[in-house]
Amino acid sequence: MEAGSNLSLFIAFSAGLFTFISPCVLPLIPSYISFITGISFEQLTSADDYRKLRRATVFHSLMFILGFSLIFITLGASATYLGTLLRQYQTLIAKVGGALIILFGLHISGLIKIKWLLKERRVHLRDKPLGFLGSALVGLTFAAGWTPCIGPILGTILVFASTAESLYRGILLLLGYSLGLGLPFFITSLAVNSLLPYLKKIRAHLRLISIISGILLIGIGILLFTGYFNRLTLYLSKILPFKGI
Repeated sequence: MEAGSNLSLFIAFSAGLFTFISPCVLPLIPSYISFITGISFEQLTSADDYRKLRRATVFHSLMFILGFSLIFITLGASATYLGTLLRQYQTLIAKVGGALIILFGLHISGLIKIKWLLKERRVHLRDKPLGFLGSALVGLTFAAGWTPCIGPILGTILVFASTAESLYRGILLLLGYSLGLGLPFFITSLAVNSLLPYLKKIRAHLRLISIISGILLIGIGILLFTGYFNRLTLYLSKILPFKGI
């Protein structure tokens, strides 16, 4: 089970990374950084001004990450708790969850379109509340509202959380997801000036990223639905030196 737990944690972290580079998150990262810090885009991309404002950027970015992490971790804990109550139906939950992940993968890859995932549910904040608490609030609304992009990938990790053997493990999975999303955001906020050209290059390949993300989700869904995910983790436990967390 240790290998399976660590593999699930790796998948959760990777899912966070794919969320960060998804088509409706990555292009708006500079705007979000500017919004939560109150620093204009011109200042963000000016080396002289940005050095003076780095401390504010660090703290505002951390509070933003804390905000969306609280939502995700709460969802993970809830999914695990519900899964614990329905422990006798774990096989059925795995099959339903696997089918749902396959559906999400087909949606992200563009092979099919699920209308309710295309509806925009963002909360628009014209004026951010003052202070670091305001940045945390923006993080909360980010997590709660970006359903079209975050929903399918996040849903995959919540399925894993629902099959976790303990509440601790479910929380850890969503913590891994939050870290996968928050770490690149934090790095970008610290070096947005130098990383902006790379972000533009990545934006040119967003369609390919969506297809790859969708294929990976479909693969994970098939493994979970057929029960081969557990067999895979058992095999990995024999050939890789996984350590329990």
